[in-house]
Amino acid sequence: MTEVLRLRPLLTATHRYDKSISTWNRGKGQLIDAPILAYLIETRNGRILYDAGCDYTKIHDPLLRARYYDPKIFGFGAPEMSDDQRIPRLLGRLGLKAKDVDLIFIGHLHFDHAGGLRELRRHGCGAEIHVHRDEIEAARRQSDASVFADDLVDDAGSPLPFTEQTGEYEVGRGVRAVMTPGHTAGHMSMWIELPKGRPVLLAGDAADLQENLDDEVAPGGFREGGHDEAVESIRALKRLAGQTNAWIWPNHDLPFYRSLRPFPEAYE
Repeated sequence: MTEVLRLRPLLTATHRYDKSISTWNRGKGQLIDAPILAYLIETRNGRILYDAGCDYTKIHDPLLRARYYDPKIFGFGAPEMSDDQRIPRLLGRLGLKAKDVDLIFIGHLHFDHAGGLRELRRHGCGAEIHVHRDEIEAARRQSDASVFADDLVDDAGSPLPFTEQTGEYEVGRGVRAVMTPGHTAGHMSMWIELPKGRPVLLAGDAADLQENLDDEVAPGGFREGGHDEAVESIRALKRLAGQTNAWIWPNHDLPFYRSLRPFPEAYE
């Protein structure tokens, strides 16, 4: 029996960029607005946060913005993120503090998924941080421009205490990590059994858009040689959804996000 009580998507920022970033070989020249989401899963044994959004300071400090969102690398600039979209602020609207998060699960280490970790630590969050070992190893090689090295250290410069994972596992009763490599080497999605209704399968960046799922088209960004792996991960998500009657949530699809219950409403 699941121990999940409720699930809430958290809109932490939005980013306007070329659609081909989300759909390989499709949509070049078409700009889309993509939500940057985190998800709060409340269980009888504590609170799990899937992803941590962006680093607010890098977006709003002019010098850091110029450094980290150099137009030569990020041609579409920085995401848009307001003060009230910072995760500690969103938690505050629920009567919670950062220290009330018991476990952080990072699907992959790109800046829009791991960038908020330092701020959470700064606000007193001592939660265990789960991430796949292949993500850590890729970050150490500095082979991916979308991983910002200082997102992975605390304010004193010490490496964050990641709990490295190596495969699929039960995060908690009714919450399971699902391996979906391709976009990155160690990308993980999450299957969540709600107390009522269908399970939810958080695709993460294995499927940015509903189109990725419907047409089995890889995300526009994938690790070197990862195209076929990315497509297979989409198919694996669809197989799991079929086996468990789960509802797959694409991760950067604004029309899909707008179809969900508005914050602070939850799925139970």
